[in-house]
Amino acid sequence: MKNGLLVILSSPSGGGKTTILNALRKQQEIEFVYSISATTRAPRPGEVDGKHYYFLSEDQFQKKVADGEFYEWEQVHQYHYGTLRAPIEAWLREGKIVLLDIDVNGELNVKKQLPEQTISIFIAPPSEQILIERLKNRKTESPEEIDRRLRRLPMEMNKKDQYDYVLINEDLDTCVNQVIEVIKHHIQYEGGNIS
Repeated sequence: MKNGLLVILSSPSGGGKTTILNALRKQQEIEFVYSISATTRAPRPGEVDGKHYYFLSEDQFQKKVADGEFYEWEQVHQYHYGTLRAPIEAWLREGKIVLLDIDVNGELNVKKQLPEQTISIFIAPPSEQILIERLKNRKTESPEEIDRRLRRLPMEMNKKDQYDYVLINEDLDTCVNQVIEVIKHHIQYEGGNIS
């Protein structure tokens, strides 16, 4: 049976991870599936349940925790986020390349459970000032939320060394290409399957 590959991407808020993930999902060179996280936060404008996140109530989330349905879960910025086991396990059995967007603590937890099938990539901003500008320019968080996210930045940057790769997102296209090259380095890609 072919084994798939789990590709973990993490970055501080505003690091460009979501933009990079969207670009990866549109490119034609490698076919990916995307693992959607569960969260207790409310949807942002334009976000759709089951497409961007699984939006759960606190009670629904805690039931999944109790039932062992998450590889990892964490409270981040006052909300819970979790990585569901079932879809990832199914995709890996099918030999798929799975993209997973999680925070720095979740990366370590998942990698411990799937060490042979996981590579992790940390997307770093060119500078703290550029990160602050990106957070403000996207206009999806209040000033208080931005401050809360920036307070996590030193902790997140300190954990980048636990990743297999650290890429600096100075230019989006360059960074996307670097991610693709890292993945190609780990697989032999033939006709849509990993061999």
